[in-house]
Amino acid sequence: MTAINTLSIEPRGKRPTRTFAPTTIMIYGALLVAAIYYILPLYVMVVTSLKGMPEIRLGNIFSPPVEVTFQPWSTAWASACTGLYCEGLKVGFWNSVKIMIPSVIVSILIASVNGYALANWRFKGSEIFFSILLFGAFIPYQVMLYPLVIITRELGIFGTLTGIVLIHTVFGMPILTLLFRNYFTSLPTELFKAARVDGAGFWRIFFQIMLPLSAPIFVVAVIIQVTGIWNDFLFGVIFAGSKNVPMTVQLNNIVNSTQGVKEYNVNMAATILTGAVPLLVYFFSGKYFVRGIAAGAVKG
Repeated sequence: MTAINTLSIEPRGKRPTRTFAPTTIMIYGALLVAAIYYILPLYVMVVTSLKGMPEIRLGNIFSPPVEVTFQPWSTAWASACTGLYCEGLKVGFWNSVKIMIPSVIVSILIASVNGYALANWRFKGSEIFFSILLFGAFIPYQVMLYPLVIITRELGIFGTLTGIVLIHTVFGMPILTLLFRNYFTSLPTELFKAARVDGAGFWRIFFQIMLPLSAPIFVVAVIIQVTGIWNDFLFGVIFAGSKNVPMTVQLNNIVNSTQGVKEYNVNMAATILTGAVPLLVYFFSGKYFVRGIAAGAVKG
């Protein structure tokens, strides 16, 4: 009787799922289609950049190169014509670096302090200030172009490295402030209150308590700013001036050149070189980006 009762007891725990369940097949099928959709253009660019022009003229853009050549890459980097000069993308690369580094550092430092103050040090009018920042995050850039041209001209920084850095810093702060404010709000308030009881002030709490806990959101902020500033074309073509044009502006000049024969292999190599930095950033830090966004999500 005891044996019969033992056998009649149903097993506990989750039921085993089939490896090839219809839902699993649908999910992985959709992911595979999406991956092919996004990888295919990159594949075409890579194989085209490794072909010579005679092979490209045969017309099969999907076939791998019969004879691999890196000459288009060398030309795109060192000697492609980007307007009046034929110095390749290397000049624009270093201009982009000079624009990106100070813009990223300054905007993140200011936005982190803004977000910390809005989250933990409420002051009179703080909600109005935060609403204005949110409003600024969604204003189309094109609406602000003419006033910004006038302002930077009057300040004497139009067409200079300082001017383009200032523009990127200002336009990056609203969304970054929102991210930091949400992240600091999600941290336990007991840490802030305990520090206040112990007599810690604004900067001591920020540097000794908040910053050590903020690595995830700083990674998110760096990724957003690096990719946004590096990929920017509009501000670069208007505010950078002829001596400080970023890589994206030079790429446009190479691809849309009306002189000579269209060198599609050089154009593809130049496109990959220009997009290499954002691609590498997302490839090596994508998982940290997801973790930081999840950690900074609004709770409650």
